[in-house]
Amino acid sequence: MAFYYKLGEIPHKRHTQFRQPDGSLYAEQLVGTLGFSGVSSLLYHINPPTKISRIGEPVPFAPQKAAGIKLAPHHLRTLGITATGSDYLSARKTVLFNADVAISICNPTEREMSYYYKNGQADEVVFVHEGTGDLLTQMGRVPFKPGDYLVIPRTIIHKFRFDEGQVRLLITESFSPIETPRRYRNHFGQLLEHAPFCERDMRPPVDLNLETGKGEYLVQIKKEGELHQYYYEFSPFDAVGWDGYFYPYAFSIYDFEPITGRVHQPPPVHQTFEAQNFVICSFVPRLFDYHPLAIPAPYNHSNVDSDEVLYYVDGDFMSRKGVDRASFTVHPGGIPHGPHPGTVEASIGKKETHEYAVMIDTFRPLHLTVEAVEMMDQNYPMSWKDHGTDGPRPADMMD
Repeated sequence: MAFYYKLGEIPHKRHTQFRQPDGSLYAEQLVGTLGFSGVSSLLYHINPPTKISRIGEPVPFAPQKAAGIKLAPHHLRTLGITATGSDYLSARKTVLFNADVAISICNPTEREMSYYYKNGQADEVVFVHEGTGDLLTQMGRVPFKPGDYLVIPRTIIHKFRFDEGQVRLLITESFSPIETPRRYRNHFGQLLEHAPFCERDMRPPVDLNLETGKGEYLVQIKKEGELHQYYYEFSPFDAVGWDGYFYPYAFSIYDFEPITGRVHQPPPVHQTFEAQNFVICSFVPRLFDYHPLAIPAPYNHSNVDSDEVLYYVDGDFMSRKGVDRASFTVHPGGIPHGPHPGTVEASIGKKETHEYAVMIDTFRPLHLTVEAVEMMDQNYPMSWKDHGTDGPRPADMMD
């Protein structure tokens, strides 16, 4: 998703003199991807962004792969998980990862971060399951509410300010740029008429939240499994203006328009974002298939080339015991999965669904972390046996 946007004060021409009220030059900074050939933005700072006061010791911040995990479907319960820390980084628990992506939950209790954060090698997509507040960045403020995806490109310095109440976040860290699906864009980059969303659904920063005070400002930079401690005498939020195609934005799952058909539609119709070797999909309320002989429940399918992760957000899942909101189901490549006993027959004649869920499909195997093992439902791999009195499990209509 890239369209031109500008905010604040900028000179008429790029790379030309742009002076502050005291006559000194604003410090121009190009921020972008793929060297000088990817999307980028130009920022204009009061202080040079290279002016570091000191660098502290790095802090380890890498997920630990769990050993001895069987090839099997998994169910991770996170609803009752308590955070080991209180702020945005210390409360983050990575549950799944590979060389392309890391998937984490985060339930911070602190209202505002006391430091600034930058991911030095990955884009982050923060899905707001619960909570409201502001994403504060060097490129401006992005208000958020439940259901929002916050897309934060790599290297953008930011911090969160949460309102009172429960905060529950799903964080997808991508080691390649997060984009909208190519099939929904023309060669100019514009989203096409058949896309399930458009540019007007994207919400870029609304104001610059300029900070001009002096002091000691800590920016924690994540790179190569460590948090690097950078200290400055001025705030990183000192840009008076910027323009370009590279910036954070919000997109609400409630603005995703579902694609339906006469017969069951496969998961790619729910795709919202793509990156190298994985996709993010949004399941939203929608009408079921309307062929007179349609079977709304999905067919059994083998995940030959992908691991399928489903995070349950909200709505009437009508599911069996144990699958609740804020749960993950993980169906790894190499084994088939599909509807539970009774679900196929029970789905016939159903007109609509009211579930919300986020799905992440990867094309390289995912590793469960040591922290994820603590959340595992050990009985889930056998849950395709006859449920008896439990009845059908229509929640699998989303798989």
